[in-house]
Amino acid sequence: MIVARWQVNARFGRKQELIEAIKQWWGTIGREIGQTEISILTGSVGAAESLITVDVRCRDMAELEQQWEQLAQRGDHKAFADRIEPLLVSGSTRWEILRPVA
Repeated sequence: MIVARWQVNARFGRKQELIEAIKQWWGTIGREIGQTEISILTGSVGAAESLITVDVRCRDMAELEQQWEQLAQRGDHKAFADRIEPLLVSGSTRWEILRPVA
């Protein structure tokens, strides 16, 4: 198993709006492409309060890459990206891939 962690920073005053949009995306598009095991986390102590992360659990990299390929074909995913662009700090999005050991 792997954990794919997507991170983004919300613009000041837009964090809750961005969280709601992310929840909606994972409840629809994310679920449709197979991303069903997720956790949404926000910064608290020792992390920027504007930080939002989504941990997606996948069987392996092949499964994650297949999901990403599906996203590239979806117009609704592109529309989501356009919709959240004003809510996030430009250039703050990134993915990390982690491997659980316990």
